[in-house]
Amino acid sequence: MEFSTVTQIAFASAALLFFIFSLTLIFYSKRIQLHWSFYLAALIHAGWLASIPVTSLLAPSTPGSLFCIETLHYAAWIYALVRNTEHLCSSKLPKLYKYGLYAVAIAALLLALAVDGMGYTGKHIDQLVIWQGILFSIISLLGVEQLYRNVLNYRLVKLLCLNLAFIFIFDAYLFSQSLFLYSLSADLWQARAAVAMAASLFMTVGVVTLNQPAMQSAKLTLSRPIAFYTTSLTLAGALLTLLAIAGYYVELHGGSWGTVIYTLLLATGLISITVVFSSNTTRERLKVLINKHLFSHKYDYRAEWLRLINQLSQPTTPDEIHTRAINVVADLFKSRGGALWLRRGKVLVPVQQVNVVMDISEMIEPESTEFCLELEQEWVFSPHSPSMALAQHNELLPEWVEHLAEVWLILPLLNENSLVGFMALTEPQDKAMLNWEDLDLIKTVGRQVASYLERHEQSELLAESRQFDAFNKLAAYVMHDLKNLIAQQSLVVKNAEKHKDNPAFVEDAMNTINNSVVRMKNLLRKLQHNEPEEITVFPVKQVLIEAIRRCQKSKPTPTLRTLSDDWKAKADFDSLVMVFTHIIQNAQDATHEDGYIDIEGDIEGKILAISIEDNGSGMTLDFIQSRLFKPFETTKTGKGMGIGMYQAREYTQSLGGNIAVESSPGEGTTFIITVPVV
Repeated sequence: MEFSTVTQIAFASAALLFFIFSLTLIFYSKRIQLHWSFYLAALIHAGWLASIPVTSLLAPSTPGSLFCIETLHYAAWIYALVRNTEHLCSSKLPKLYKYGLYAVAIAALLLALAVDGMGYTGKHIDQLVIWQGILFSIISLLGVEQLYRNVLNYRLVKLLCLNLAFIFIFDAYLFSQSLFLYSLSADLWQARAAVAMAASLFMTVGVVTLNQPAMQSAKLTLSRPIAFYTTSLTLAGALLTLLAIAGYYVELHGGSWGTVIYTLLLATGLISITVVFSSNTTRERLKVLINKHLFSHKYDYRAEWLRLINQLSQPTTPDEIHTRAINVVADLFKSRGGALWLRRGKVLVPVQQVNVVMDISEMIEPESTEFCLELEQEWVFSPHSPSMALAQHNELLPEWVEHLAEVWLILPLLNENSLVGFMALTEPQDKAMLNWEDLDLIKTVGRQVASYLERHEQSELLAESRQFDAFNKLAAYVMHDLKNLIAQQSLVVKNAEKHKDNPAFVEDAMNTINNSVVRMKNLLRKLQHNEPEEITVFPVKQVLIEAIRRCQKSKPTPTLRTLSDDWKAKADFDSLVMVFTHIIQNAQDATHEDGYIDIEGDIEGKILAISIEDNGSGMTLDFIQSRLFKPFETTKTGKGMGIGMYQAREYTQSLGGNIAVESSPGEGTTFIITVPVV
């Protein structure tokens, strides 16, 4: 194949790709907000590329026309660069600089028209093209440099400037070398088409992926991965060199690879542009790739990391740990507040809320839901995001999220790939759309906060374990005393015969002592943990009836409302009775004798919710969140050890249920106990 044919294919391919780039610019014109001269310059550039193969086919003897079109495309870019510098930077360039460039461009156009009209050909035209190419490529580079320097925070324009600079630098090289050879190099002239193809492809991808003029830092830099892979690129360059040598060998012995190479470049460019236009996922990935490896980062990660570590390492009380975790994350992302859920057995329960209006105490999430499973994959949910990429799993969000309109995002808290909990943040004042940097930082912060919470959880468990060790020692002393008491009571029973003259006294004493012996033996058995749990299936109604019977000596007497016999649980009967007995006794202690305690049941799916409501003294929210379910915390001085509610919730959660509390001081309390049914 002749050289001219390869040149025609090369420039025709470049013209097609540059025309697609021009149409892409026009399609996104409302978003990118460039001056109209930029679109015109791109179209003229495409027309200039197309004119080279067209002229060589239809009018090969008119080099003056090509000179005119060459001059026109440079003049168009000079005008476009000057106008866009003023348009995008809201500042006027020096008049001498601006009008001087205009004058040079107009003079060159007039000269080109005159040369074409006079019919100059041959070396005269070549020399004019070479000198004009050197002059205009340098002037164009000057215009690109001004636009690049003055547009601070527009990443697309920065990317366009880089590609235009690539084109003009190659032009300067082409014409400078040709100046020494006194003629244009055929090989470099073909390569000029390849440069235009590559630049148009990159600019098209840039327009599709970076078409929002967001005020993000557009400072160019190279990421560590890019620097690291320089070695790989060097190896790839060596392979391409070998390929070029092989191509030279083929051409030397007949034939040419030029047609194959340019056809391959054209096909690759068209396929790439089609994929970018048709695939949202590809556009998003390209956008992340460009922003991640070409521009400086939005966050100063070193500063953010040091600030996070400093805040989390400050001394704090156990009651403030959850609040601090929320505040640290909320401050980082300028959020007003949030809420925290942590794993408790087989469910994730809300443990704290900051500046969240709605009560979240009943918003419990089982660990087996698709929502939690997706959180385990480190997915960040954005319930109200307009971005399809961020909202693609929002159908998995639980129903309670709909009632929290203020939720901005939900981030997972993972520690060693295990879901510790999750945090919901309220919407910040700056409602900017999340990008890859935000998501990376959110996930990293989530892991650090999860580690922080896990460490404090382990510390609390260790402290509780030590308390239980002390409790076990205490229990040993109690059992010793109880044994002595039982022996004494048994002796009383044996010696009671001396009072047989008073039958009423004897009978009452015997019944009382015998009952105390039975109860103390039961207590000993429980304290010694010798009795394993017996798991059976039974109606929950029977449990409540037994719990009410055990509490019947105290007032007010609980009232059992409608409860179906069909609602059955699978558990240890006595342990579940203990749960309800503790709660009923607490309600009786907090309620006046003429008050009320109502017990009702309601079922939803496979979860039975039992509510125990009283009109007693009530509790504060702070007491409920920080003290109610903690072991060895009690308000009944001298009457209890403070482990009843702790045991009740621990056992309920081991079944897959939970205990929630609604209370206000002076208005009463409602306990909601949820248990799975079979």
